[in-house]
Amino acid sequence: MKAIIFIDANNWYHNVKKFFNPSDIDITKVAEYISKEKNLDIEEIRWYTSIPNIELDKLKYMRHMDFLSNLEKQGVEIITRKLQKLSNKELKRKRQDFIESWNLCEVCKPIVEASFLDISDHNQKEKGIDVWIAIDMVKEAIKENIDTTILISGDADFVPAFHLVKGVKKNVLSCSVPFGYSNELRQKFPFLILTREILTKCLKDYESKK
Repeated sequence: MKAIIFIDANNWYHNVKKFFNPSDIDITKVAEYISKEKNLDIEEIRWYTSIPNIELDKLKYMRHMDFLSNLEKQGVEIITRKLQKLSNKELKRKRQDFIESWNLCEVCKPIVEASFLDISDHNQKEKGIDVWIAIDMVKEAIKENIDTTILISGDADFVPAFHLVKGVKKNVLSCSVPFGYSNELRQKFPFLILTREILTKCLKDYESKK
């Protein structure tokens, strides 16, 4: 079955660093592990990330861009968003614009709006990453480009998007390290825990340490 991996890079970074330096992990090895474990054909790996402000820390910015460049050389698709601080009104308008661009049917549109326009608990620090991933997961499922959506993130914010993907008869799978892995995601949908032992085998220099 065909699958696309959608990676919430910020969530990945903050959770993986409790085990390893995240840049030491070869994400293509992680994808290979998931593929073999679940018998899936990985069509794409998409890396969704925010970009540091070059004016605040040029060195950090350059290191981040170099890291992304190396991912691209491995065939990983990079999707970036600038860090934004929006009012709830601005955020709701932006999300509504996203939804309108989908051209959804009369049945799907109210469901999507109910999921993505609820910002009552939002802290106004909006990177747009979670929304972007959710939109792309649902779009690919609706277009029937894939059989399975694989999310590398433990964030419960993706529960509504997973419900929508399941609603169009596609499979979903979340993968994350044990830290910060939403109970709701694991209770409602198939999941795969990426343990320390698994990630050790996905280190860039693993073969040399054997």
